[in-house]
This record gives sequence, structure tokens and C-alpha cells, in this order.
Amino acid sequence: MVTDPISDLIIRIKNSSAAGNPTVEVSYSKFAENIVHALKKAGYLESVEKKGKPFTRNMVLGLVYFETGPRIHGVERISKPSRRIYQKASDIRMYRSGFGNTFLSTPKGIMIDAEAKKHKVGGEVLFKIW
Repeated sequence: MVTDPISDLIIRIKNSSAAGNPTVEVSYSKFAENIVHALKKAGYLESVEKKGKPFTRNMVLGLVYFETGPRIHGVERISKPSRRIYQKASDIRMYRSGFGNTFLSTPKGIMIDAEAKKHKVGGEVLFKIW
């Protein structure tokens, strides 16, 4: 049993990317689907596909690779079930000089740091990815 499905999701993506796998299969939930679509919009994933019946549904994610290696080099979970971290729109800063992104759960949905700052909305800091 997984106690933190978001951590499980991002670590599976990072490990599959580091191993050179073209796809990774992760468990489905609506929140995970929103995170995956935000990752795809930010350019970290190539494709998202639902697979299976409604109660045993999974998602198959296509990973992005460059000629030099994988697009995803590392992830860091910020807000955990034991400790939630929130950030105001005015406190959002660039991560790794713009080469990484911070993903936030906002009232307008899951957004990357630049998009949240543009819409002037803050929220829970989920994770950082580079």
C-alpha cells in the first residue's frame, strides 16, 4: 500500500527515465491525471494514455529523451502528507535558473511556477523537477 501516491508517481517517472525506458506505467487517480497532464504541458512527458477498466485503471506515460540523455534528471518532493508547504504568488521564484520547474496545486488546477506567477495565484508546493 502506497501512503503518498504523488511521491510514488514522480519517483517512478524519474527511475524509468534514468533506466532509459520509453514508457512507464503508473496507477490512476484524477489528481495523478492532472499532475501528469501538467508534466506533459511542461514538456517532461511525451504521451499520456489510460489503460484498463475503471476500478483497475492505470496510465501509460511516454517519456521524453534528448540526444544527450533523459529530460528528467531529478525530482524533489516538497509538500508531504505529514507537512504541507504553501506559497503565495509573490513568493514564487525561478528554480535552477529556469532549467527546473516547481509544480503547485492551486485553486485553478495544477500549474508550474511561471504559470502560477503569471496568473497571480499561489497554492501547495507539490514537487520540484529538473
